[in-house]
Amino acid sequence: MELAQRTQPEMALEQAEKTLLIVDDEPIIRDLCARALKGFKIIQANDGQEALELFHQQKVDVVLTDVMMPRLNGLDLLRQIKEESPDQIVILMTGYTEKEVILQALKAGADEFISKPLNLLQLRTTIAKTLEKQDLRKQISSLQQADKLKSEFLGLISHKLKTPATAISLFIQNIADGIIDLDDPGFRQVLGMVQAESLHMEHLIKDLLYFSQFILNDKPAQLQPLELGKIARQVVSNMEPLAAAKQQKLEMKIEVPFPPEPLNLDRERISFILQALLDNAIKFTPAGGSILLEGSLVEDDALLRISDSGAGIPQQELAKIFSKFYQIDPANTGQVRGFGLGLFYARKFARSMGGELSIESSQSLGTVATIRLPRN
Repeated sequence: MELAQRTQPEMALEQAEKTLLIVDDEPIIRDLCARALKGFKIIQANDGQEALELFHQQKVDVVLTDVMMPRLNGLDLLRQIKEESPDQIVILMTGYTEKEVILQALKAGADEFISKPLNLLQLRTTIAKTLEKQDLRKQISSLQQADKLKSEFLGLISHKLKTPATAISLFIQNIADGIIDLDDPGFRQVLGMVQAESLHMEHLIKDLLYFSQFILNDKPAQLQPLELGKIARQVVSNMEPLAAAKQQKLEMKIEVPFPPEPLNLDRERISFILQALLDNAIKFTPAGGSILLEGSLVEDDALLRISDSGAGIPQQELAKIFSKFYQIDPANTGQVRGFGLGLFYARKFARSMGGELSIESSQSLGTVATIRLPRN
C-alpha cells in the first residue's frame, strides 16, 4: 500500500461526503463557519450538551467547537468525545491569550486550534490539513497492521507445514538409507500415514493461496446486484464432494429465486463466507452426519442458516471463534487443521456488505451459523 497524495478536486469531493458539527453559543459564529465550509454537510449545536446528543445520533467526521459555552463547555465536550472515540477529530476555537486552556486541550487530545477572531481562510485550511493528517495516520496504521498480520501469518504457516514436511522428509530419508524394509508388514501402515500428511500439506497450501489473496489485497467490497440463492447453490455444489467423502448428507432448502429481488453483494466475499461456513460444518461433523443450508426472509433481511449435527462448540469457546488465527479443537487432539482465518474473514466480509454473521452452538448438539443480509 502506498501513501496517497490527493489533488484538490479529490479533497473537495471527499469533504462533500463528510459531516462537520459546529458548536458555538453565538449563532452568527456558527453561520459564518457554515458559510465558509460549504463543502461539508453542516450540523450545528448551541452548546456542548446539545453537541454531545447530536454526536451520539449520527456519524460526525469533524467537531469544531468553541471553548466557553453554557451547560457543557468545549473542554468537557472534547474530553467526553475523546473518551468515547479517541480517533474523532476535534478542533477548538479559542482566544490568543488562553494558554492554560490550550494546555488542557492538548492533554485532552485536541487535534488543532483556531484563533479568534476567526480567519475564514485559515479555518478552511486547518480543517483540510487535519483531515489529511488523519487520513495519513489511518494509512500508516493500516500498513502497520498489515505488516503485523503478514508476520503472524508467516509464523503460522511455518508451524503448520513443519509437521507434515518433517514426516515426509524422514520417511524418504529412511527409505534412501535402507532403514525401512519395504517387505515389512508395517510399511504399508507407515506409508498410509505419510500419504495422509502429504494430502494435509496439499490442503494447507491450497488454503494458504486462498487466504493470501484476501490478506494481501484488502480492498473495499465491490457491491453489485446478485442473486443470493444462485450463488449459494453453486457453493453447495462445489462442497458436495467433500461431504460425500465423509458420507455426510448435505442438503439445501432455498426457494428459487431467493430472495425475490437481487441483493447488493460482493460475489467473492459472499462465496467466501458460504464456503468457510460449509467447510467448517463438514470438518467438524462426523462421518454419516448431516448439514443443512436453508434460507428465509425476516422483515428487511435475507437470512441463510447453515446447521450441522457436529460436535458443537463449548460455551467458553464461542466468544473467541471470530478472533484471528483462533482454532477450535473439539476432539482435544492438539492437531487442528487449517489457519483459523475462515470465521474472522467471514464476519468481516458480512459486515462489509451491511450484514452480520452469528453462530449458536452447544456441545453434542451441533452448530447453527446465520448470515443476515439487508434486502435494501
